[in-house]
Amino acid sequence: MAEMKTTRRQALRMMGGVAAAGALATRGVGALAQSVTPGRFTDARASLESYRIPEWFADAKFGIWAHWGPQSAVGDGDWYARNMYMEGSPQYEYHLKRFGPQSKVGYKDLIHLFTASEWDPEHLMDLYQKAGAKYFFSMGVHHDGYDMWDSKYQPRWNAVASGPKKDIVGLWAAAARKRGIRFGVSEHLSNSFDWFAPSHLADTKGPYAGVPYDGQDKAYADLYHDYSGEPADFAKTILKDPMGRDAPDWWKQQYFNRVKDLIDQHQPDLLYTDGGIPFDQYGLGTVAELYNVGPKTPHGQPGTVYFSKTESDCINGASCTMDHERSVLGDIDPNPWQTDTCIGQWHYKLGAKYKSPKKVIDMLVDIVSKNGNLMLNIPLPATGMPDAEEFKILEGITAWTRTNGEGIYATRPWKVYGEGPSTKVVIKTDPTKFDPNEGKKPDLGATDVRFTTKGETLYAFVMGWPEDGVAKIASLALDGPQKPMKAMDVRMLGQEEPLKFVHDGSGLRVTLKGEKPATAAIGVALRVRFV
Repeated sequence: MAEMKTTRRQALRMMGGVAAAGALATRGVGALAQSVTPGRFTDARASLESYRIPEWFADAKFGIWAHWGPQSAVGDGDWYARNMYMEGSPQYEYHLKRFGPQSKVGYKDLIHLFTASEWDPEHLMDLYQKAGAKYFFSMGVHHDGYDMWDSKYQPRWNAVASGPKKDIVGLWAAAARKRGIRFGVSEHLSNSFDWFAPSHLADTKGPYAGVPYDGQDKAYADLYHDYSGEPADFAKTILKDPMGRDAPDWWKQQYFNRVKDLIDQHQPDLLYTDGGIPFDQYGLGTVAELYNVGPKTPHGQPGTVYFSKTESDCINGASCTMDHERSVLGDIDPNPWQTDTCIGQWHYKLGAKYKSPKKVIDMLVDIVSKNGNLMLNIPLPATGMPDAEEFKILEGITAWTRTNGEGIYATRPWKVYGEGPSTKVVIKTDPTKFDPNEGKKPDLGATDVRFTTKGETLYAFVMGWPEDGVAKIASLALDGPQKPMKAMDVRMLGQEEPLKFVHDGSGLRVTLKGEKPATAAIGVALRVRFV
């Protein structure tokens, strides 16, 4: 038998096990413990291996996400509920100046700012549908532990009991389904136990040095977590790993209970977790729950999609679907996958710089050419009404997808994903940490081409208007390695008039005549049919 090694933290947990047992009822477990709804899938990893990604997801290509909650209401960007307690950080200083010292005004005291006073999910879903979104994501719960539905296991800190006093998830779901848009929820809860550690500290200097932040107040342990069973220095030791999952079993059970409640109440088509599948059987149980109770395909298979960011969770498209946060693959993946990104920061920030419609479409076309989908967050402020610049970005996306969507939706990759200068750029990332590559990718131009297919039809996206008005596509060389058939008809999407072209051993050269489309600077799509 291998030697068992016990860490100091584990030993303290075991020593405190008896005392902690009596407190379990106040932590949302004990009699409240739940298990996976009986069905084909269980909380054993092997049972998930027969799952396959449904075809509708491979067809969908584009989704929109409302990464929205009380942190958005402050208007100072990502991770506010954590960083406001990180002494000396920009958000700590912002909070001190706007609200006062953290030991007197904590995150719990800001929930009321989340009003959703101008939120109109029906109108927004109309806009998202016009922009080409085939699925929509609501925030379910972020690291701040605030549930955006009528939560059975978080009765005080949820969107029905406090803040807007509306079932945000339920109202989003109804608006999406009314329009035939697939509905998803994101959960970021598994990291919360560690992520909220700074709220359990205190200022180390200044007039409030040593005065505890409100995370130490047991009256609010249902929001900031109960560390009473942890080592005395737990909050300090985990500060450097905010996305850690070092949590006791009672918390893992609470995690499962809450995510199961979210799934059971709203039966989403898609579920996103912020990392890999967490907590062994507890996390695997949430995947099984989604597949067992969620929508089914006409053939009785799971019609649902679970996203993990850990490749070993989703080998060869089994068990789950890979998600790449703010990153794009370098080549075609035989299995459908997703990039999730944002036009600015994840949570709304006043004055944030946003991606242009051109940048969004560059990403969409590049991702789709590699068999992926793009999920784009358009962050909402406290009121739930996008700002003027966000509306402009939506309009730009809408104008482009309305003309060129034929070459995006329900397509599959060609033999190669593309050609041009951008395909020769080598992007280096650090595998030892979260190192997204989207900001390292070059902008696409008129000499960059991306390909998709639908049946025997090829779509060639020329990502800008050529200066001489001639699109040149070397990958279609008749004697080249791809060995294409001879082109017989080439047309630009949105302008159905046949175009003049030359197709020979050096490639396909298409003369783009007529008036430039309004979105030509973003890119045009050529429909190529062969003999």
